[in-house]
This record gives sequence, C-alpha cells and structure tokens, in this order.
Amino acid sequence: MKIRISVLFVAIGFFQACSVKKFIPEDELLYTGASITIESDTTIKNQPQLKNELVNVLRPEPNTKILGMRPGLYYHYKAQREKPGFINKFLNKKIGEEPVYVSDVDLTNTEDLLLNRLENRGFFYSRVSSDTEKNEDTKTASVSYDLMVPEPYTMATYQLDTDTLLVYKEIQKNLDNTLLEDGMRFDLPELKLERERIDLNLKSQGYYNFNPGFLIFEADTNQYDKKKFDLFLRLKKDVPPKSVIPYRISNVNVYANYNVDEDSITKNYKRFEDKNYFQDELFFKPKYLDPYIQIETGENYSPDDSRSTSRRLGTIGAYKFVNIRYDEIDTSATDSIGLLEANIFLSPLKKRAIKAELQAVTKSNNFAGPHLGVTFSNRNLFKGGERLDISANMGYEVQLGSGGIPGRNSIQLALKNDLIIPRLLFPIEINNNFFKYDIPKTRISLGGDYLRRAQLFTLTSLNASFGYFWNANRYVTHELTPINLNYIRLSNTSQEFEDILTESPFLRSSFDQEFIAGLIYSFTYNGMIDAQKKHVFFMNTNFDIAGNSMSLIGSENEEGKDEVLGLNYAQYAKLDIDFRYHFRFGKQNVIATRLFTGYGIPYGNSDVMPFSKQYFSGGPYSVRAFRTRSLGPGTFNPNEPNLLEGDVDVENLGYRDQTGNIRFEANAEYRFPIITYLNGAFFVDAGNVWTSDAQDETTNANGNGTGKFGSDFINELGIGTGAGLRIDIQSFVIRFDLAFPLHDPSKPLGDRWVNDFGSPVFNFAIGYPF
Repeated sequence: MKIRISVLFVAIGFFQACSVKKFIPEDELLYTGASITIESDTTIKNQPQLKNELVNVLRPEPNTKILGMRPGLYYHYKAQREKPGFINKFLNKKIGEEPVYVSDVDLTNTEDLLLNRLENRGFFYSRVSSDTEKNEDTKTASVSYDLMVPEPYTMATYQLDTDTLLVYKEIQKNLDNTLLEDGMRFDLPELKLERERIDLNLKSQGYYNFNPGFLIFEADTNQYDKKKFDLFLRLKKDVPPKSVIPYRISNVNVYANYNVDEDSITKNYKRFEDKNYFQDELFFKPKYLDPYIQIETGENYSPDDSRSTSRRLGTIGAYKFVNIRYDEIDTSATDSIGLLEANIFLSPLKKRAIKAELQAVTKSNNFAGPHLGVTFSNRNLFKGGERLDISANMGYEVQLGSGGIPGRNSIQLALKNDLIIPRLLFPIEINNNFFKYDIPKTRISLGGDYLRRAQLFTLTSLNASFGYFWNANRYVTHELTPINLNYIRLSNTSQEFEDILTESPFLRSSFDQEFIAGLIYSFTYNGMIDAQKKHVFFMNTNFDIAGNSMSLIGSENEEGKDEVLGLNYAQYAKLDIDFRYHFRFGKQNVIATRLFTGYGIPYGNSDVMPFSKQYFSGGPYSVRAFRTRSLGPGTFNPNEPNLLEGDVDVENLGYRDQTGNIRFEANAEYRFPIITYLNGAFFVDAGNVWTSDAQDETTNANGNGTGKFGSDFINELGIGTGAGLRIDIQSFVIRFDLAFPLHDPSKPLGDRWVNDFGSPVFNFAIGYPF
C-alpha cells in the first residue's frame, strides 16, 4: 500500500512538473533556448551541416523538457525547500537540474563563437546580431541569432613548397591522395584532417618524431579579384632536426616473463630471428612467440607494425599486459636516419584459474533444479601459449506441478576438455603473412555428456572435434571445424518410453543415428563493438554438413542403411543466419532487432535430422512468452492426442517432440536507462519451428494442428510481448523478463489471438537475448 501511494505521489509530481513558474525568482526569466537564422547572397553548400555545427556552440543548454514539462527543474526546486521529503530529494539526485536563466546567457561571447565557426568554414567578414524575446506571462525568454553570411573563399590551387629536406619528397609522393579538392571553400577542420593524413603517412615511412603541428598552411588571395586563394603547405621554422628524418629499428628486445612489480630486468637472453628474448627461465618458447611480433630489426619504424604486434600478442591468452616502448639510440645530428630500440614487455596472467557458476533452471516440461558448472584453466601449458580448459557441469532436476509424476527426476553430467593452441596446426606450412590481422588458433576438444531421466531413458554421448578460429579484421571472425565427431547411445529405456518410440518413428529415427561425423563453418560480423555508432549490425552464419565422408566407407546393413563400425551414421546439411540491427539514440537508448532463420535437410542415410541438431523455439533467448521447447512444430498442440498415440498414455510423460528442422524468429526490443546500473526494456517476439515433411506424431488427431511448414507460416508464429529489467554492471548483465503470449499457434484457427495477460511467463537469464 505504501509503495502504491508513493508511486501515485511521484506521478502527480511529474504532471505538476510543468508548473515551475511559481518557483522562478521575480528578477529572473527561465531560458528556453535559442534559434539561428542564416541569410546569404549566395547558395551555401551543405547548409544543414553548417547550421548544425553553429547550433552546437550555443550555450548554455536550456533545461530539459519532456512533453511540455520540466521534471528535472521541478524536483530541483522542490528539493530546495526546508523539508523537501525523501522522494523529492531522491528524484532531485537522479534527474534534478539547476535552473538556467536568460541572465546566464553571454550574448557577446556566443556571437564571437558563431563568427569564429563561420570564419573557420571560409565565410570571412560575416556579421552576427542577437535579440532576446521575453514573455513576462510565462516568465520565460529565448534568444534568436541572425547571421549575415557572404560568399565564401574557394581554393584555386594546392601545392607544396620546395625544399632540399628528404621529408618534403615523402610528402610530395603522397600529395595525390589529398583530401583537399580544387574549388572547395576554405575549411579549417578539413585542413587539420589533411595535416593528420600527412602525419600518418610519414609515421608509416619511419618518421618517428614527426608531428602534424610542424605543418603550416598559407593562403594567398593576391592573385585573384574574386574570392579565391592559392593554398601552400610547408614546414614551420625551427622544426627539430630529429623530426624530419626516418628512424630504423636497430634492435628488438622481448621480455617474455616481465613482472611489473619488480624493478630489475633479467640479463639472460636468447637470440632468435634477429630478436633478443629475455627470460631467466624458459617461460615462452621464442619460436612460438616470434610469429606474433611484426616489429623487425632493420625495418623502418611503423606505427601499424607496433599496433599489430600489440594486438596479436594480446590475443594469445597468456598475457595480462603488453607494453611496447621505443628508446632512441644516440646518433650524430647530421645523420640522415635515426635508430630506435624496440622493447616489448609481456606480463603474464596467472598460470592457473578456476571459476564456478551456479544456475537455477526451469523447463517447459516442468523439470526444475540446480545446475553447477566448474571450469579449470591451465595457461601456457607447453610454454607456447597453449591453454587447457577443463569444464564440468552437473545438474539435478525434479518434475514439479500438475503434469509431473512422483519420483520422476533428471540427472545431467558433462565433462569437456578444450586445448587451444595459438598457432595453426596444419599438414602444409602456411606463411604467417597470409593471415595479416590475426594468427589462427587451433582448438582440439574432447568431451562427454550423460543424461539419466528416471523411468524413461539414459542418453550417453561422446564428442571430439578439431578446428581453427581467427579474426580476419576487428569485425569479422571465422571458425572452421573440419573434424567434428559425435557418438550418441540411448540405453536403459523404460517400457513406457519404448512405447513412445514405437508410436513415433520420427523420434526413434532421430535417436537411432548413433554416429555424426561432419564439418562446421561459422562466419561472424560484429559491428556492435563500435560503441559510439548510431547504426550497428551483427550477422552470424553457420553451415553444418555431416555424413559425406562416411558414405565413402560405409557398408549397408540388413535394414538398408549404411553403417560405419556397426553404427548408423547421420547425413544432413544445415544452414542458419542470425542477423541483428541496433539503433542507438539519446543516452543509452537502443532499439534492438533480430531476425533468425534456419533450415536443415536430411538426405542419403538419414530420413530425419539427429535430435541434437534439430531446432526448438521458446525460452529466455527466443520467444520469451513461451517456455523453452514449448512452441511448435507449426500448429501442433502437445496437450491433444496425435495420430500415432493410439492407446499409449503419454499425457503425463512430460516428454514431447517439439522440435523441427526449420526455424524462423523475429524480435524487437526497446532498451532504456532507469537509474545507475538498472535498465528497462519493452519487447515483442515472434517465432516457431516446423518440419519440412508432415509427421504423424506432430499432427493432432483432431486435425487442428500440424507441424509441416507451409505458405501460411506467418499465421503460425507464436507471438508475445512484455517488459523487463536488466542489471548491467560493466557489461555483466542479469536479466529479468516478464512476457505475455498474444498469439498461440497451437490453438484452433480463430482462437489463436489469446491476449493472455493473466498468465505471464517469467524469464531469468544472463546477458542480453540479442
């Protein structure tokens, strides 16, 4: 009751927030902003861009206005009272704003700033006037600025002064790549960009001590009657001699086991590939570390090589800090080239680490219980940057609720070993320069899973894989797994589960494929790493194909299926695409969207996709208004008898095949900040899974539902909406979502729009859904 009353007072206060007039002092007027009007006797190119730049210099900013109200100003005034109250003090701390009066506006200074911006853009001899418009009735005032802008000066020619210094020749060679064009108006920001472009080019040629501030532009208008100018570029006077000569790397020192807390540096080193590798005891083998270092003895200094070396060393996974320092070697002032010694300090991470994670899991079949995951990491295992990760997961679940059967539980055990080797293990040697941005890593994995579902079955699986992953650039990642093996064994099946398999050939076939051998390729483009961009994209594509190599050595069994070593093997192809677009605006406001589509097709030795390779829909990372694996396939309703159930009583088994080989989902979410680390969201999800062929076990006996994909798939989407809270602490996100189903495809046609706000689905998850 107290919470409701407090919320009511906050709401009343918010709607009263437009009434701040009574708080404004008698001798003040509230500043409501300024406007700019540009008048010119000529056409101004890119006038909207120019106007936006001018608007950005207007100071101060008026108080924030929302729907005609000023809540920040309102709660500031309320908090100044003798007894403001807890709510007013809290809201003032979070959203309060000090008042901005028209007396705070410095008209003269603002006019000077506007003139300065106009001159920087080539509009010399402009005029600015201002006028204050006051409204005594509302106790507000605004300012208007009128700008008279003449025709700008435009560039006729651009040339470099001649000199005997070598640096002039380097500048001249690159002058054709200039950003400046004949006929462009005088533009100071563009001239600054041109200086920075020249500086970057000179740095790449070894000019270690050069600085863009050493360059100066001079404009000459004496040759023209009209508003044109010749632009000249030269070095300033008294530029230090060491700034105009290139530098060469005389030596490269690599400290492979550097301790930042110790002042002393070891004297022990090994010479390898013209580099000195310093380490008291062998910590990292030089032959494995050397390919990551792009800085070479005898080469000119290059900031690109320095950045590339730092980035590549940081991806090994064995080092916490990478620091590159260049020391100048004393040379004669008349030398035409300088010398640098490159020192690379590498501070290792702790060799061993362990982390644990505890989760509470709930599923659509009413199974719930705790899961514990433990991961042990051993870094630099063989002194070549290798990392061994051993992960163990344990879970215990009990079936609860009205659909549960007493004594039914589930035990899950998993063990996985990943050995990551920071180099390419390949039978044919590949030049390291082929992968310029990143050196591929090799991953060797071996693991096993055990699932015992009491009174039903035991499922054991073993998996092994060998593959590579690497970054093509800062956005694109490739992952190729040419060897991917899975062995699955279903055992200890109860009679009731055997009855289900007998009545469901589709389900039995998906379990009978005991052996999966294939290739997986994944492509990822992640533009969301650019935190400042307004429009960002993400795309992940996965291609999975299995069984082709096995078909070459397989032999046919009595049932007409091919086998390898007495095991049925799967043959299929699977492709899915996950595309995301985020629109960022305001302060931490985001409209996030996602489109997912996937299709898998069995062929050859398989009639259906393996159960582990099928798609499912619903859950905290999917359509959140439906529980995990509770959607589809198609319009199939698991609570109604299907064509194959016959006399088998499966109503309380809590086990249904709600998977398919086709999946389509679309999501949209509006994310916004609330306070500090707490964010909110409103979302809409839609999606489902289907089978490419009609299956009796996913077709309801009454004809109301089928799992087959068809042209009317849009009307078979599960749709839900809801709201959520996110605790976001330095990119670690704990997410709570409350979702409500709107469209349930399992219901008869005409009754699918449910608007069931009385039966929400609660989702708890780690991380954003997309």
